[in-house]
Formats: sequence, C-alpha cells, structure tokens
Amino acid sequence: MTTRAYHHSSSPLHGRPLDPRDAELLGSSATDRVERVLRVRGGDAPTPLHALPGLAAELGIAALHVKDEGARLGLGSFKALGGAYALMILVLEEAARVLGRDVDVEEPLTDDVRAVAAGMTFACATDGNHGRSVAQGVAVVGAKAVIFVHEGVSDERVDAIARFGAEMVRVEGGYDHSVREAARVAEERGWTVLSDTSWPGYERIPGLVSQGYTVLVREALAALPRPPTHVFLQAGVGGFAAAVAGHLALVLGEDRPHVTIVEPERAACVYESAKAGELVTVDSSRSTIMAMLECHQPSFVALRVLDRVADGYMTVGEDEAPAAMRRLAEPIAGDPPIVAGESGCVGLAGVLAVLRQPVVAERIGIGPDARVLVVNTEGATDPGMYSRLVGKSPVDVLESTPWN
Repeated sequence: MTTRAYHHSSSPLHGRPLDPRDAELLGSSATDRVERVLRVRGGDAPTPLHALPGLAAELGIAALHVKDEGARLGLGSFKALGGAYALMILVLEEAARVLGRDVDVEEPLTDDVRAVAAGMTFACATDGNHGRSVAQGVAVVGAKAVIFVHEGVSDERVDAIARFGAEMVRVEGGYDHSVREAARVAEERGWTVLSDTSWPGYERIPGLVSQGYTVLVREALAALPRPPTHVFLQAGVGGFAAAVAGHLALVLGEDRPHVTIVEPERAACVYESAKAGELVTVDSSRSTIMAMLECHQPSFVALRVLDRVADGYMTVGEDEAPAAMRRLAEPIAGDPPIVAGESGCVGLAGVLAVLRQPVVAERIGIGPDARVLVVNTEGATDPGMYSRLVGKSPVDVLESTPWN
C-alpha cells in the first residue's frame, strides 16, 4: 500500500495549451507519419481494446476499457512503437544527407538506404522493452545496436533483446546509471544515443520515441464507443504518459479526459517533481517489482507536457501491481482474460486504489457515469516472474475461461 496521498496538479501551467514544439510532435499529422512507418514495418494492425463490463459494474463505473499492448509487433510492449520508429526516422534522415536527395518513409528497406544504415550504430539504456524495440529496428534496417542494461534487468529480458543481434552491456547500479553510461560510451565512439528519456540539450530523439506512442491513442479512440472521461497512465520517466495525455488533449480539446499519472511508490520521480514544481531525482536504494517503471529521474520534455495536461499524480505499492495482474488474469464472468505484466497493469492498479478512497474519487469525478481507459503497456515480458506472481502461466491465463 502506498503512503503518498493523491496529488492534484498544482502547476501554474495546468490547463494551458501545449508548448508549440510538443504540439507539433504529438499532433495528428505526426501520428499520420507513424502509421506510414508501421505499414513499412508490416505492423500496422491495431492492438486489441478490451471492454470489461463485469469489472466496471463491480467498481461502480459506467465503463472500463483496456488497450492491450501485450502483443504489439511481437515484442510484448507498447515500446515496440517508439524506439524502432525513432531509429527508422533517424536512418532516413541520414540517408537523405548522404544520398543528397529526399528519402521517403517508404524507403527504409531499399538497398541504398540500408547501405547507409550499415554504417550507423545506436546506443541506448533499457529496463528491457525499449531495448527490444531498438534491437528490432536495427535488425529491420541493417544498422547496429549496443544496449546497456542495469544489474536489475532479468536474464530473460536480456536474452529477448540479444536474439535480434544487439550487443549487450551490463552496467552496475540502476536504470539511471545505465542511461549515463550509454551516453558516455556513445559520445566516445561516435554512436547515436537513442534514449527514451530526455534532458536539457537532448530532446529531439526522445521526442521521436514518444511520437511513436501516439498511434495507440488513435487506435483506442477509433475503437471506443465514446471518448473516455478518465485515463490512468503509468509512468517511468514519463514519456509514455506525456505522449498519450498530450495527444488526447490535442485531439479532444476541451473534451479531454481527466488524466491521472500512476507510479511505483519506490520510484515516484514524476510524482515528486510535480509536487516540487521542478525536476527531482528520487532515492534509488529500493528496487520495485514494477521493473519497467523503475526510473528515478523524469524526462525533461515529459514534465513540460505533463505540467499542462496531467490532472493528478499518485503512487501504488508493491502489493498492488500483482493484485491488478491477478484481477485481469482471473476476470469476472463475461470479461476476457488479459495477460498484463508487473508494469503493464499499473494504470488499473491506480483505478482500484482511487476507488478505495471515496473522497479522492468524488473530487476527480470518477463515479457511476465515468468511462475509464487504461493501457496494458506490457504483457508477460518475463514469463517466469509472471507465473510466480499470478500463479499460472501466460498461456494458461489465455486458455482459461472467465470464472464466476
């Protein structure tokens, strides 16, 4: 159980339009380009949007939908949309420079573009999912990748990256240490840093990564019978949450939903930064079971977006994520079973936690008329861990029938 209270946005920028740079990055025309790149990759089929009417009725809300990214592009995570997309854009831009002509997004697999890509090396730090996306991207275009992982990343997740041919480097310490080491080595060797977090002076590439995520919002809105009134988004450095909340604000305008950002109690860097009104680095001495969200310093650009479009911030404890995983794995009769990883279920964990706090629920307007959207950001990316926490394998979950 978390010890932090729900924090209602206190930013003086709350409710104001996005910075023009971010509006261009996260708007509809940018999402059009993402869709074109996905078609080239052969991965433009939307991921499922699951309605959970049984759980919604139990919770006393009008509707609950889960956008399920667990099967995205065969990588098991929404991050399949970000790293590989940014990499392909960077390759196309370098090809245009080298070839002296415009290079269309339809061209990343042509021989002359692949020849340019062969001379490019991308470095990134990862907890697992971003690295898989980058590694898959270099395999598609013929570039090289060096992926830095910290000591908390499981061997299963490392192996899942390495199978694409990426070089793997272990780093002592946590995620933030691996970010710094990737940047240091890349600068020494003339590689391109492809990070999903940003800092002053390093904004564009993480922005492209976040741009890739906007397509899942477009898919969800197209599949929903009505736009959501409330969205709960998990955050590590905040790039995913900023992309989703920013795109929703741009597309829906005054009808945008109430957005709550949810983090692990043990890695609440976005929460603490929102409270302080400035970028805060939090203590990294305790690891969290929500490994994909174990980040201790937020993205500079993500905070700039969330200051304007996030309405509230909260944390969940170590016991709450596995409980949410089991709620999805063992659904109420009539609801589909969903395989959600330790970090994938955190948005739902936030919903469940808020509805246990009537005062908070009333203040943010989540009641009988609420239409809630969450995103399952990852499936069982560590199947062994999943089975230990849920009590059954991912295969068994999907083959089961809803219980009564």
